[in-house]
Amino acid sequence: MNLLEILNWRYATKKMDPTQTVPAATVDRIIEATRLAPTSSGLQPFEIIHVTNPEVRAQLKAAAWGQSQVTDCSDLLVFAAWDDYTPERINAMFDLVNAQRGGTNDGWEAYRQRLLTSYPPRGAEVNYQHAARQAYIGLGVALVAAAAEQVDATPMEGFDPAAVDAILGLPALGLRSVVLLPLGHRDAANDWLVKLPKVRRPRAQFVHTRP
Repeated sequence: MNLLEILNWRYATKKMDPTQTVPAATVDRIIEATRLAPTSSGLQPFEIIHVTNPEVRAQLKAAAWGQSQVTDCSDLLVFAAWDDYTPERINAMFDLVNAQRGGTNDGWEAYRQRLLTSYPPRGAEVNYQHAARQAYIGLGVALVAAAAEQVDATPMEGFDPAAVDAILGLPALGLRSVVLLPLGHRDAANDWLVKLPKVRRPRAQFVHTRP
């Protein structure tokens, strides 16, 4: 399938088949595609928690209003954003770039100082919200990557973030949960949404051209 066919094929799967698993290599490609997603200033301020433990997933299901995809899916990805932009985190990313690119320059180091003087003082909540928006860029890439692999995926915001954070021990990692992404295969016989047409606003109402 071409890209548009892939995007028309995918939908937010409501019922997954718990008997079907996604090969580990396929999950790895989806995660790698997400790792390669663009982020603001290249800081990559989010991480993925790959949850495979059935008992932990049962706890997460309870925190996600009982939504069955959390336990019926093959693999569960939790997108978690940095709880703050700290000087240590900013410097670590700039140092990583310098190490991998074999050097630095005055412009790049000036940009580092600009972030160091502007990001941390904004406060943790502002910085978390910014980091969470970067996580959503990664989520978009993950959804397309999953569809390209013919893997169903359901982006889920319907959960108690504080409960999810506590279950996964995210505060100790300096992270806060943003969105859940179950990966698996649709149970076409029991998913009420699978045969309904995809509905989007017409292009004329979606794209505005300004000459």
